[in-house]
Amino acid sequence: MERRITRSAAAKEAASLAAAIKTSEQEFATKPLSLENESPSQQSSSLGNNSKTRPISKRRKTKLPASEINAANELPHNLGSSINLKYKTSALSSGVKEEVIDTIANELKRTVEKATTAPRSVSTGKSKKANPYRLTPGITPFPDWPHPTPDACEEVNRLLSSVHGEIVPPTTIPEPSLTVTGCGEVPSVLDALIRTLLSGATSGNNSALAFNGLVQKFGILHEGIGKGSVNWDAVRQAPLKDVFDAIKRGGLADIKSKNLKAILDMVHTENQERREILVRGEDAGPSDLMPKSENSKQYEIACADQHFLSLNHLHTLNTEQVMEELIKYPGIGPKTAACVLLFCLQRPCFAVDTHIFRICKWLGWVPPDKATEITAFGHLEVRIPNHLKYSLHQLFIRHGKTCPRCRAITGQSSAGWNEGCVIDHLVKRTGKRKGEPATSPPVKRKSTGRQHRSEKA
Repeated sequence: MERRITRSAAAKEAASLAAAIKTSEQEFATKPLSLENESPSQQSSSLGNNSKTRPISKRRKTKLPASEINAANELPHNLGSSINLKYKTSALSSGVKEEVIDTIANELKRTVEKATTAPRSVSTGKSKKANPYRLTPGITPFPDWPHPTPDACEEVNRLLSSVHGEIVPPTTIPEPSLTVTGCGEVPSVLDALIRTLLSGATSGNNSALAFNGLVQKFGILHEGIGKGSVNWDAVRQAPLKDVFDAIKRGGLADIKSKNLKAILDMVHTENQERREILVRGEDAGPSDLMPKSENSKQYEIACADQHFLSLNHLHTLNTEQVMEELIKYPGIGPKTAACVLLFCLQRPCFAVDTHIFRICKWLGWVPPDKATEITAFGHLEVRIPNHLKYSLHQLFIRHGKTCPRCRAITGQSSAGWNEGCVIDHLVKRTGKRKGEPATSPPVKRKSTGRQHRSEKA
């Protein structure tokens, strides 16, 4: 990796090499050169030797002056020894001297040009993944797995609706609640993102405790973007310890507080960058900026001036672009991003949580031995019809929490097992307890936050 050279450093190198040229001119006037078979270090010694002319075979090696050594050390890696001059032994002539000077001058010119040219991005040896989750929108990771078919989706949606009621997407997004965190069903995109982050890998009660801690510590916005929710800019500017203390009752506060602060810092930076582009009236920039009306542009500038943190510009991007924008933030994966798309942006998107993943494996909708929650999302996003994504998402979560046979930890000896299941004829349950005899005592397992993750309060 090459070291970047500033203009001042380039000037210093130019002065050092100019001094070397002058020294060489004086030396050439008194002795012939024969550097063809010498090593680079010997060549450098020869250029710096001002002693009287003597046979090359008897010439002693002399050290370079300290100033020239320092100048060589300041050159880019290996550049000091890369000036490999090869001259034929001959009597001194003006032609030879000019050849030597021209060679050094050319090296000097290349060094200065290199130093003053805008550097390219330096490679760290690690390729940046365009999509860290290896998902390709519109393409399933299991192309040979034909399930679920549209008809199968319709049947399961009908059966679950008969038990849990018909699910219809809301026409308007409700005002933000200060007591229920939820999973993104609020008007502000940033608010939706953070609420969903807090609700991940924990129960609805715990995420509500975390959110309430932020409300009590940092207050709420009474106007503008995010009205009725937490003052996210106050959270951004607060010490990390204060944020940790505010959400610690919700669990996983160490990692969530760090991710929360990092997200808010990134959003603030992006908001200010967008403001600068709008103020300068540049044509270059995010694709959603230029088509905005003048009133919309002025509103976004005013919000940035008042530090109202916002991601509401994501409304104008397509679903694929929104997904790419959201998963770049720390702690935000496809499930969280899909919840924001589904509940806040009201786009058809099939977010997969632990309940949905479990039931879809039992239904045979994903390869049970190969799929993960992430690859299941990529597959089901392609296979499930758009008009069923909202209802099936909600129905699977309700069913996975309440059905005695489809809960995370269940078996024939579990309470309510004999009540049956409306999709019993479609599923093949797996796990240690699913096929145990009815007389077997329940297996006690330590519950985890992941097993009791709540997508909806």
